[in-house]
Amino acid sequence: MKELKGIIFDLDNTLLDRTKTFGQFTTKFLQQYFSHMEEKQELYDMIIDLDQDGYKDKKELFAQLIDEFPWKERPTVQDLMAFYESEYVSSAVAMAHAHEVLSSLKEKYKIALITNGRTMIQYGKIDRLSMRDQFDAILVSEEAKVKKPDSLIFRMALERLQLQPEHCIYIGDHPVNDVQGAAAIGMNTIWIKVNQPWNEQVKVKPIHTITRLDELLTIL
Repeated sequence: MKELKGIIFDLDNTLLDRTKTFGQFTTKFLQQYFSHMEEKQELYDMIIDLDQDGYKDKKELFAQLIDEFPWKERPTVQDLMAFYESEYVSSAVAMAHAHEVLSSLKEKYKIALITNGRTMIQYGKIDRLSMRDQFDAILVSEEAKVKKPDSLIFRMALERLQLQPEHCIYIGDHPVNDVQGAAAIGMNTIWIKVNQPWNEQVKVKPIHTITRLDELLTIL
């Protein structure tokens, strides 16, 4: 790897602990809509499973819950989306060591963020975690009108940093969206192993695999 000048992060399950965040939201959701039920664990487990680690469209998820759950008063998809928009962001939890790692790396490198998702939700989480000022560039797929693993969104980040791909490293949890997407334009990558299993169809390999963010402090 040539001289490292920039580091680009994914958000969900990289800097933000998406598992804890959605878990907290789900608890609030069940308290709001299923207070009439004493035992909620089965519903909690179903929501976590149906959510597919965040990769299921929320309108589809809520429509399925409306059809399948034992509601006291059946809401609309719009009702549930409004609750999600207000309560999911407020549930945001940073990944362990995220602030420490960002502060340390920012002293040496330009720092950027690329995340797939809705603009309001993603920026809401970033601000909830008080992270916005750590980044020299932020790209959210909805406002960028392109999402990972499309090479364009990675190139947009490099343009904002005014760096070449060989001088940057990308860190994310998704083998296709993050590792393969960044490698396709010539960036080295680090895979943070969280919930997504390695995809054997991905032929490029990260230069490191980590399970905790603070491992970066001994690598970079």
